[in-house]
Amino acid sequence: MNAILIAVSLMLVLALLRTHVVISLLLGALAGGLLGGLDLQQTMAAFNKGITNGASVALSYALLGAFAVAIAKSGLPHVLADAAVARLENSSGKTRLKWLLILMLAAVSVMSQNVVPIHIAFIPLLIPPLLYVMARLQLDRRLVACVMTFGLVTPYMLFPVGFGEIFLNQILLGNIAKAGMDVSGVNVMHAMAIPAAGMVAGLLLAVFVSYRKPRSYSLGKIENAERTRAHVSRKGVLTALLAIGCAFAVQLYSDSMILGALSGFLLFLATGALKWRDADDAFSEGIKLMAMIGFVMITAQGFAEVLTATGQIADLVQASAGLFGDNRGMAAFVMLLVGLIVTMGIGSSFSTVPILTAIYVPLCLHLGFSPLATVSIIGTAGALGDAGSPASDSTLGPTSGLNVDGQHDHMRDTVIPTFLHYNLPLLAAGWVAALVL
Repeated sequence: MNAILIAVSLMLVLALLRTHVVISLLLGALAGGLLGGLDLQQTMAAFNKGITNGASVALSYALLGAFAVAIAKSGLPHVLADAAVARLENSSGKTRLKWLLILMLAAVSVMSQNVVPIHIAFIPLLIPPLLYVMARLQLDRRLVACVMTFGLVTPYMLFPVGFGEIFLNQILLGNIAKAGMDVSGVNVMHAMAIPAAGMVAGLLLAVFVSYRKPRSYSLGKIENAERTRAHVSRKGVLTALLAIGCAFAVQLYSDSMILGALSGFLLFLATGALKWRDADDAFSEGIKLMAMIGFVMITAQGFAEVLTATGQIADLVQASAGLFGDNRGMAAFVMLLVGLIVTMGIGSSFSTVPILTAIYVPLCLHLGFSPLATVSIIGTAGALGDAGSPASDSTLGPTSGLNVDGQHDHMRDTVIPTFLHYNLPLLAAGWVAALVL
């Protein structure tokens, strides 16, 4: 059996059995490397090469965590939560507040990809103070995870702005052109509109069918997690707003999350909203807050490097190609399915597209797919698995905010719900797009 399939399957099974994601990725990488023809030294060398590539990501998340703690200490998130609680006391407005909260989380998640590209940095700032409100509303956190994951994935795969500019124009179209197909006349939004509609269908299913029923959570556990309530002052709140604006501006100018988060954190210190004597504790607390995401992302980079080093991703595609011959419908489905498997293991659609493009473009040319259909197939194959992968920041981010009180399981409450509601509709929509474009 193909080593890629074994490695990804082992990682997923271990994660489902409640083995920590970092351990699951590490054991999956070892199995994949050894079964893929690498010896132990070569496997670890590839793994070590990969984890060095994840160092900047880990540092970014550490600084974002420190920035999040500084904002939390300013009291701004609690001001927002208190406003929601005040509305909650009006029993007649509970239903309206529930939908306002869902719409707000969806809007913030979408804007984090395109309008203000901060990705998952908003989650540890906004979600923990709102858990009490969610619990009073008996809002199912699986629904919240699906809403946020939708906002973290769909915008970059449809709109060529912010992270979408990187994914669609630089990575997707750039790699397809490099592989030998002319895509100069392709409207990338047209190519990805049908797959994005699949994501919308999954979101509607989660909101109105799967998780519409009330779900109870322990208010005591939430209160214990939020026991260190920040002192709210006008200066602190104004400083927080100014620091957020500063961090956004610096990140947009420098294209660096590290510099953006650092500038916001330093502004808290410069204004005195965060005392110098408290800075070390705040930074350490922030690292703890985002440490799990950082370590998973580093390990996922090593896992991806081992899979690439085996050379068996191409073998998996070629073996799959032998199953469909010249049947375009079957070919499109198998290419999308392989993309799902690879992205589930790597955890990043941005990393998957360059790997798949060099293999898929010749296949698409041979089978007579149009450039528009080819862009749709490869773009969808890359995006498949981002929602639903245990190692994806699109699932790790929501879990980091929703599980601060220990009442939200990463695999059962984020990974499985997002996999079912997004990967399956996206697979179907991508297949339709491949055949009609």
